[in-house]
Amino acid sequence: MNTDKIFAEAIANEYSPKDTSKVVALKKLDRKAKRPAEIFGFTFGVIAALIMGVGMCLSMKVIGNGSTAMVALGVVVGIAGIIMISVNYSIYKKILENGKKKYAFEIIELAKEISDK
Repeated sequence: MNTDKIFAEAIANEYSPKDTSKVVALKKLDRKAKRPAEIFGFTFGVIAALIMGVGMCLSMKVIGNGSTAMVALGVVVGIAGIIMISVNYSIYKKILENGKKKYAFEIIELAKEISDK
């Protein structure tokens, strides 16, 4: 087995012009259907975790003036963050379902064309 030849072919394939095959188009449609849900899920999750963290810091007197009002505010903010984290997956699944519905016909038709070859 000539590894130099395999390596050279891999590099040559990287620079050769690509023809857009149906499999590539199918992968692009799949990514297009899933991307909005993934972007929302990660963004909303990070924001929710940060909000929960701020609430924890306030309630443990790490930030703020340490008064009882700040601790209470921290508990409320922390609970809001926990609620946001809890609903994140449900919202993600709903957005993913809508994206799949939107592109389902095109993906199924393209998949049938590929499998019929």
